[in-house]
Amino acid sequence: MNIVCIGGGPAGLYFGLLMKKNHPEHRIRVVERNRPYDTFGWGVVFSDATMESMRVWDAESAAEIEDAFNHWDDIEVLFKGTRQRTSGHGFVGIGRKKLLNILQRRCEALGVELVFEKEVQSDLEFPDADLIIASDGVNSRIRNAYESVFQPDLLTRPNRFIWLGTNRLFDAFTFDFRRTDHGWFQAHIYKFDDKTSTFIIETTEETYLKHGLDKMEQDASISFCENLFEEVLEGASLMTNARHLRGSAWINFSRLICGKWSHFNGNSHVVLMGDAAHTAHFAIGSGTKLAIDDAIELTRQFQIKGHGKENIPAVLETYEEIRRVDVARIQNAARNAMEWFEVVGHRYAETMEPEQFMYSMLTRSQRISHENLRLRDKNWLGGFEKWFARKSGLPTPDNANERTPPPMFTPYTLRGVTLSNRIVVSPMAMYSAKDGLIDDFHLVHLGSRALGGAGMIFAEMTCVSPDARITPGCLGLWNEEQAANWKRLVDFVHGNSAAKVAIQLGHAGRKGATKLAWEGIDQPLEEGAWPLYSASALPYLPHGQVPKAADRADLDRIKADFIRATELAATTGADWLELHCAHGYLLSSFLSPLTNQRTDEYGGSHENRARYPLEIFHAIRKIWPQDKPISVRLSCHDWFEGGNTPDDAAIFARLFKDAGADMIDCSSGQVWKGEQPVYGRLFQTPFADKIRNEVGIPTMAVGAISEADHANSIISAGRADLCAVARPHLADPAWTLHEAARIGVKDVEWPKQYMSGKVQFETNLERAAQAAAQASK
Repeated sequence: MNIVCIGGGPAGLYFGLLMKKNHPEHRIRVVERNRPYDTFGWGVVFSDATMESMRVWDAESAAEIEDAFNHWDDIEVLFKGTRQRTSGHGFVGIGRKKLLNILQRRCEALGVELVFEKEVQSDLEFPDADLIIASDGVNSRIRNAYESVFQPDLLTRPNRFIWLGTNRLFDAFTFDFRRTDHGWFQAHIYKFDDKTSTFIIETTEETYLKHGLDKMEQDASISFCENLFEEVLEGASLMTNARHLRGSAWINFSRLICGKWSHFNGNSHVVLMGDAAHTAHFAIGSGTKLAIDDAIELTRQFQIKGHGKENIPAVLETYEEIRRVDVARIQNAARNAMEWFEVVGHRYAETMEPEQFMYSMLTRSQRISHENLRLRDKNWLGGFEKWFARKSGLPTPDNANERTPPPMFTPYTLRGVTLSNRIVVSPMAMYSAKDGLIDDFHLVHLGSRALGGAGMIFAEMTCVSPDARITPGCLGLWNEEQAANWKRLVDFVHGNSAAKVAIQLGHAGRKGATKLAWEGIDQPLEEGAWPLYSASALPYLPHGQVPKAADRADLDRIKADFIRATELAATTGADWLELHCAHGYLLSSFLSPLTNQRTDEYGGSHENRARYPLEIFHAIRKIWPQDKPISVRLSCHDWFEGGNTPDDAAIFARLFKDAGADMIDCSSGQVWKGEQPVYGRLFQTPFADKIRNEVGIPTMAVGAISEADHANSIISAGRADLCAVARPHLADPAWTLHEAARIGVKDVEWPKQYMSGKVQFETNLERAAQAAAQASK
């Protein structure tokens, strides 16, 4: 085949040498706009996995790269006058120029033609090519020429950064956070050869403009940075190799995703690679890794399917299919890390203590978890856990060998209520009540989960009137009999466990009068339906019952129902109350612009849309005992264009905070039937993180939290104060106790009746771990 690589970065060079090595008959040209052995940029970072792949695919270049690598295990953070260090992280870095020089020499040795100082305007300049690799960077001319085919989604991120270097050598990957009168700056620093370190400085657009950096030339901008980071520079200067850029050389990162990666231009197959296809933020240093992995996978597919030109379409299809998955995974992690640095100043830096700030930064990509940190640096994490336990009011052991409880097993206090741990059984509809009554099913269902170790249990949404129910099988609290049955449950939980009990009050609104879930979820009742009320006369399903837009009399009556339910709840002895303002139910329908089209004082602005839910909240707060908390569940994202976003949720959270709410329970969706949620591990935790750390109110995280590792990571990083676990508790009533045993925490109290089971469960886990270790040898 005749192959042309447009762009002489890591992707084009590495693909060229691999293909030439594996099939010398190919004619391969790499065309680069710069001069031979010349490049811009400072150091790049590799992962161990990528390095291992490079050893397999071309041992010669891998050996030379490894000889030039700088390896370090430590991360050091300078923050608020402290210097913290943790080890075991295993980074390798190399100068970008050094890396490209190695790859250029290897290409020449194998017979790859290197063409320098040639500016390629179009792929059509190579009509004889069978395959054209468009590896010409994020601003790829080749990709842009076929924009309708490749469908690039290029998003300019808000932060500004400048990529500099220094001759001061650092023995750890160093992060330095500096507060100024106009906001925070952060430096990402790492050594990449025996003389030089990369020094990337980042800040928000607002801070950049307020300091006048947009009006400075490079020398003035660099001088500003040297003064700001003089402590960590220790007298060293900063250097630039971006003299080709005008002005101060501060730029914005561009996130790129492409809908398609290959195209036949009539003569040649064109395929995107490296930054021309995708970008990953420098916060996790994966741009070069992705480029190298692209080159390896495309070569692998030719090895599998054959090197003939007739195989090119099949090769490109499989290449894109495989690489898209890994790229999405890396981009997700990079997005998490990137967004952390974009909001670090106003979300974390001002309020967090150095210990928690360090933990938050280490886990910013959500790829590193609590137990992974223990593997990396047991001593550092042990020290952090002691700090967290002390903050939670626990005494810490003097014996270094005695384990401190991890964060999920520390107590948590709001008002006069203290939970024994941070795990909550989330409200989950059971659709098993008759006339709204708690019965033996609910006693066994909820009682078993209280015995299973959770710090607090919620029943499902408890409806404040018969016409507030979702289905005929929903719980209610509108009469004395229901309150008495609730009290029976509360007394059982209090008498047989350390768990607290929470009641979530709500009104189904437009989502009411539907069938039991297993008979047709959200489907309207065919018989026995009751009238529905909502903010506006909009049905939830096109064929659903049209609700009445609640008028003044309706709103007053419904508020009275909430007051009566709260009065009854107070007689049950329950510890906690939650007001349900999420998931498209009545109060949620007022909050969302998708479901609230009112033109009176209850529609329009955020304040108006929140007016009625806040009226309800004020009314029940006056009644509910002052020493007991009230939380509010919000849908923090409607997942539909024109609906509420996390920014809107933060506004509502602040309004509820000002009204006296103690916590925001952060869920999302179920407001509009056409929603398109983006699921994933801990997918709703960012909402709890934003509200907790920007609004300054405690939060509860919920959604795809399925392991102790998840809960410990969320709580340790300050992303939430409590973790609500739903479906895992359906599968395992003793989820909390079992997760404690799985992570080696043995001093969690089990019911005395179950102690023999505790010993056997822990013993079986130990035997399984020993067997797995033996099998891996």
